[in-house]
Amino acid sequence: MLSNIGVPGLILILVLALIIFGPKKLPEIGRAFGETLREFKKSTRDLTSDVMEELEDDTKNKV
Repeated sequence: MLSNIGVPGLILILVLALIIFGPKKLPEIGRAFGETLREFKKSTRDLTSDVMEELEDDTKNKV
């Protein structure tokens, strides 16, 4: 989805965000977005590892 934006589109989005939120709020919004993304990745990684552990346990119990 994001691969179709390109550099001009990204610059336009950043300029619009700067106009809408202002230069003082933009770093706070970016920081909050980064923390949210980090938590999402961590949760996804934990869920994936839990599923893999259960699959390995099921495989060991069948043998």
